Amino acid sequence: MEIDNKRKREFTIMEKSIAIGVVGGIIIGVLTDNIGLWLPVGIALGAGIGTTQKKSR
Repeated sequence: MEIDNKRKREFTIMEKSIAIGVVGGIIIGVLTDNIGLWLPVGIALGAGIGTTQKKSR
């Protein structure tokens, strides 16, 4: 008998949107040479979008 302990974890909409915000903040930060500003802005925008998407479902 084989036990399947390798279940694939599904990320929540909040985790996905924060990750997209981090990537977006890094990209804009590199392009504008100001990562210190855009990384937290991207995280905040991602968290806000994730919160609004979570409430609408």
